Amino acid sequence: MKAAYLTGLRQVEIRDVPRPTAPGPRDVLLRVHTVGVCGSDMHYYTQGRIGPQVVQYPHIIGHECSGTILEMGREVRHLNVGQRVAVDPLVPCGRCDQCRGGRRHTCRDQKFLGNPGQLAGALVEYLVMPAECCFPVPDALDDDLTAFVEPLSIGLYTARLGRLEPGARVGIIGSGPIGLSTLLSIRAEVPDAKVYVTELIAERRAAARSCGADWTGNPQSEDVVARILDLEPLGLDAVFECAGEQGAIDQGFPLLQPGGALIIVGIPELDRVSFDINLARRNELRILNVRRQNECVAPAIELLASGRVNVRPLVTHHFCLEEIPQAFNLVAARRDGVLKAMISVARGD
Repeated sequence: MKAAYLTGLRQVEIRDVPRPTAPGPRDVLLRVHTVGVCGSDMHYYTQGRIGPQVVQYPHIIGHECSGTILEMGREVRHLNVGQRVAVDPLVPCGRCDQCRGGRRHTCRDQKFLGNPGQLAGALVEYLVMPAECCFPVPDALDDDLTAFVEPLSIGLYTARLGRLEPGARVGIIGSGPIGLSTLLSIRAEVPDAKVYVTELIAERRAAARSCGADWTGNPQSEDVVARILDLEPLGLDAVFECAGEQGAIDQGFPLLQPGGALIIVGIPELDRVSFDINLARRNELRILNVRRQNECVAPAIELLASGRVNVRPLVTHHFCLEEIPQAFNLVAARRDGVLKAMISVARGD
């Protein structure tokens, strides 16, 4: 089969490698159809690391994927050969205190598709995964939408972590795929929320408006904090930091009302960030961090299947496996209005 390897910083090589052997008793063999390019993939592509997770070359990345089941292990009962599935890229141990306590996303011995030192990624023609990580999708969800289940599930978990009440006043800093997935999830679950979005790129501000933002602003051309506080003098209940930048954190804190929450979902390039401790202490501001998607894959599929959320306009670019370097460079540079780029690995069996 063909597989896409990172062989160095900003270097990708398509190689012919052996196809996986038959799945284990609780696993399935998938024919991978489509893989979405994620912001975390870009960290590995441009920097070779995320925090302590350092790429050892060669390495396969990619984790947002759709596929069809070709073979099943003998103990798999809830799936069928030929089913199309969305994949939860997290493989928890199922035994540690975190897994037993309902926090599989912070499993102490977790493996994740495409993470260095854990699992090879999904940019391959065939992939073996535990059956419990595979979720059947209806025919209405094509390969693009099925691959988008993974980032949408993160947006949904992020929105739920904010514990928003009806009529909540909310800020979202950064409207890339995760910021927009968070926005769409808020709109689906708290339809009367007032949502303010800040974003540097014009096409992404336009996307935020089409996804239901009440207001958008560009921090490079106006004082977005002052403008939002003009509109919401008491401040916001929650701010979702989806940019992974120190400046976004600096923007988020003064927008919050006393007791408000800054929910950090963006992945910074830096190992350390800072904040105004006096502002945080005096207003008893809360800081929450998002770690992937906790039990939100199935609900994300339901949101898409029901039509309550439409992510199709967010899929802006398509590439084949051999065009991965062009896709990665486009996404890394945020050029050409790119939101979600999809890699078509295969169609059909």
